[in-house]
Amino acid sequence: MEQSLPMHGELEFFITELSAEHATSRMPVKAGMCNPFGTVHAGAMLWMADVTATVLALGKTQASPGQKGFPLAVNLHCSLLGNVGSGEIRAEARYVRRGRRVSVIRTLVTADGKLLAEVTTSHLPA
Repeated sequence: MEQSLPMHGELEFFITELSAEHATSRMPVKAGMCNPFGTVHAGAMLWMADVTATVLALGKTQASPGQKGFPLAVNLHCSLLGNVGSGEIRAEARYVRRGRRVSVIRTLVTADGKLLAEVTTSHLPA
């Protein structure tokens, strides 16, 4: 007999800075983003890092459905190094390489100066 376990979550974060060289964001830790151990779910950190990197790759361009040249992430590597269960986490994305076809961005996710994750994404224009 198949059993169904409902899952739900709550994610919200804010881009706080955007320049040609870096983007930063912050996300308050809420119960709806935590795993059963009471710490931030790895997927929440990864989502925040990926979107922050994509915002950097987009620059001042506003994203729109079907947009030509959208910086599609085609590779993502994440090292999870720590975690927290309260407060706020921050992400800072910076270019490793900015190319016409391939851009590589490294995003550091931190909380109170503690490194939680290092995420490297590769983006191609779609």
